[in-house]
Amino acid sequence: MEPLETVIAARALLESVTPLKRDCGRACGAACCQSDEDGQGGMLLFPGEEALYTDLPAGWRIEPDDAVIPGGRLLICDGRCERMQRPLSCRLFPLLPTRAGAKMDRRAWAVCPLMESGKRGLDPRFVEAAAKAGRLLYAHPAHAAFLDALHAYNEQLKTF
Repeated sequence: MEPLETVIAARALLESVTPLKRDCGRACGAACCQSDEDGQGGMLLFPGEEALYTDLPAGWRIEPDDAVIPGGRLLICDGRCERMQRPLSCRLFPLLPTRAGAKMDRRAWAVCPLMESGKRGLDPRFVEAAAKAGRLLYAHPAHAAFLDALHAYNEQLKTF
């Protein structure tokens, strides 16, 4: 499978499940969709995923972002979208797939109140879908390298 095909398949696994059985954005005012005080924010695109965003809605843009992944691409939106438009990183949030399942993504501590409860506070169907997406992604070398880089960055966050 090509990187884009893998992303599309992983996104489909997370199409109809969310972290909570209700809109989790109502619990925090959609904090994960808001820019910070410097106007920064967005979600990293997985390898090949940028091809799905050639015709961006008004207020959306893609920018390079080497802060987490060398050569990373960040999709920045206006904070409102339909679920079908969301990149894989949004659909996985606040989880990060691992080779054996999924874990809480330390990058979410700054904005997500669900972090305090951990995976046990999330809808089990969402956790399982993220784990399945992870297994699919780890089967592709480009996505495996991308996720390994995210895990390395997560490990760096332990020191903060």
